[in-house]
Amino acid sequence: MPTQKLTAEIIHAAIEGFESQKRRIDYQIDELRQLLNDGSAKPGAEPGSPARKRKISAAGRRRMAAAQKARWAKIRGEADGQPSSAQSTAPKAKRKLSAAGRKAISEATKRRWALKRAEAAKTSAAKKTPAKTSGSKPKTKARKASEAAAMSTAQ
Repeated sequence: MPTQKLTAEIIHAAIEGFESQKRRIDYQIDELRQLLNDGSAKPGAEPGSPARKRKISAAGRRRMAAAQKARWAKIRGEADGQPSSAQSTAPKAKRKLSAAGRKAISEATKRRWALKRAEAAKTSAAKKTPAKTSGSKPKTKARKASEAAAMSTAQ
């Protein structure tokens, strides 16, 4: 298509042409709908019209409510409004911890706390470095190695 400047006259002519095509297509769609509906065009058959709401009678609503209650009763295991025998029994007895179980838990807790205290003591001892005094003995190689090993395990 050659590039030419679109003037208002050309744009108006294009709009008129498209509108005439649209009217022709709408007419053909209406004819097809009439054929589909055996020649009788229904006003509610248009796609843009809202669907009519159905009104349910009070008796119908009561039947629906009764049916829904029956469905829920079936799900819960009730029959004709009576609770089932499984629901009418007393709840399960509360579980109790045996003496051996209580002792095992207590000992495990004591071990964990002992380890935690020992670890805390190591880290606090490692952080507390003694102040050098002029009268202290020089450290030996063996003593330096043991302190270095203690420091590395503490970290």
